[in-house]
Amino acid sequence: MSVEMRKIVWIIVAICLSPWLCLAINATNMKKWRRTPQKLNCNIYEGKWVWDDSYPLYDSSTCPHIRKEFDCLRYGRPDHQYLKYRWQPQNCDLPRFDGKSFLTKFKGKQIMFIGDSVSLNQWQSLVCMLHSDVPQLEIVEHGSDPITNYTFQDYGVSLVVFHSTYLVDIVEEPIGRVLKLDSLENGDMWKNIDILVFNTWLWWYRRGPKQPWDYIQIGANIFKDMDRMEAFQMGLTTWANWIDAEVDTTKTKVLFQGISPQHYNGAEWNEPEVRNCAKETQPINGSTYSTGLPLASHVLQDVLNKITKPVYLLNITTLSQLRKDAHPSSYNGFMGMDCTHWCVAGLTDTWNELLYTELIS
Repeated sequence: MSVEMRKIVWIIVAICLSPWLCLAINATNMKKWRRTPQKLNCNIYEGKWVWDDSYPLYDSSTCPHIRKEFDCLRYGRPDHQYLKYRWQPQNCDLPRFDGKSFLTKFKGKQIMFIGDSVSLNQWQSLVCMLHSDVPQLEIVEHGSDPITNYTFQDYGVSLVVFHSTYLVDIVEEPIGRVLKLDSLENGDMWKNIDILVFNTWLWWYRRGPKQPWDYIQIGANIFKDMDRMEAFQMGLTTWANWIDAEVDTTKTKVLFQGISPQHYNGAEWNEPEVRNCAKETQPINGSTYSTGLPLASHVLQDVLNKITKPVYLLNITTLSQLRKDAHPSSYNGFMGMDCTHWCVAGLTDTWNELLYTELIS
């Protein structure tokens, strides 16, 4: 050992004779090497998209669980830049997703996504994230629409998706299909699950042949139609009242996914001649969206503020508004243009990184 090296060793030994100094050095090193502490002291939903060559988190071609509408690479998407962006909060780092750690932490638990096809989008992303980290693990699939369950054997972790476009009930009656804004009968199947992730919004403005109801009912009153935002608020309020009355949040953790945006109007990102997301290959720079939050987000926040039990908002709206590049567009296995759902792999992986962070914090 050289004289210079001996000097360095003795300096380190001398410093570490002081336990407080040694503790400080260790703490500094931990901060350097660990992506984030268990409790984040920042708003993980405020930040920007940054290029990261280590992304995506998995190769979608190795995941056999992707519905064709979301499998953009399989259907010929030529650009891959959208896979290379990582969400960077302003004042902290998100923990990198660790599938084995996730399965260990939630061993024997059931995690249920309840909502429309955007919930399915997120659920399939999480299945692929876990599959890529533990590819040798057997996944047992059972059930079909409206409820599908994937159980990761050895860990007993069940990822369940329950298809419910409105959360509240649609009932076949002699007059036709009735959307009941004050009725939520499916709750008995949800309330004892360990982790619930709710979502609804996409279908509230559907009209014509794709509208799945004929009448709206509130109490004894039946309407042919009504203001859709008002109906949305009433339906959410029924859900919120059910949470307060029926869910034991000491045993069940409840989250609500924020409003998932669409990108059919280029004026929202200062390109008024653009009518869809077809040619978009990059996120919007910065941390804000020019039009601000959609009205539905404010309605959702207002309802959440009135719930007395703890419900956590997975606030993905703004960060998703910035990702006009992350939709399937025409690469979705169909002939139509899809600027509503999201490619898998892609943005929904970030939603699950945020979900993972919320659950472990």
